[in-house]
Order: sequence, then structure tokens, then C-alpha cells
Amino acid sequence: MLIMLAGFTVQAQEKKNKNAKYDVEVKGNCGQCKARIEKAAYSVKGVKQATWNEESQDLQLIVDETKCSVADVRAAVAKAGHDTDEVKAEDTDYNSLHSCCKYDRS
Repeated sequence: MLIMLAGFTVQAQEKKNKNAKYDVEVKGNCGQCKARIEKAAYSVKGVKQATWNEESQDLQLIVDETKCSVADVRAAVAKAGHDTDEVKAEDTDYNSLHSCCKYDRS
């Protein structure tokens, strides 16, 4: 009986949310940035919704954690040239942004 109960506990811990919500800070300036950030987020399989807000510098996500993680999304957005709260874009990716999209990196 104890072994069976332990098996259910392990299975419950491994369950992933198919509609997990996250807010991720993402740096950007304009409508071009919004389109690029959201496109990068949607390029990650498992992203169901991605909406970036210019004023709050916040990317609101709904992801299927059985297919991706929020870390995957942060990496994709950084590869597109935008710093996130945990992953900084490479200088070459940032420098490839249009001049109006170059945000303050301090």
C-alpha cells in the first residue's frame, strides 16, 4: 500500500501544466519590437499566447509545459535581440536591431 501511495505522489509531482501563465520582463521600445518579441515567443513549440506590453516591458505568456519551458521562451527572445529578466541577448543579436529598437541596456 505504501509503495502504491509513493507512486501516486511521484506521478503528481511530474504533472506539468498545459496552460501555465508567466510574466517575463523583456526590454524593447516600439511596435517593431513588439512584433519581433511576440514572433520569437511563438517560434517556441508549446507557446499558446504571447503578448508584449511596451509600457510595462512585460511579456505575458501562456505555455504548455509538456512541450516547452519559460526558459526556452527567454532564450528565443534573447536570440531575437531583446534582453529578458534572466537571459541577456548576445551583443551581435542586439546590434542587429533597427536603430529605433535599441533600448538602454544598463
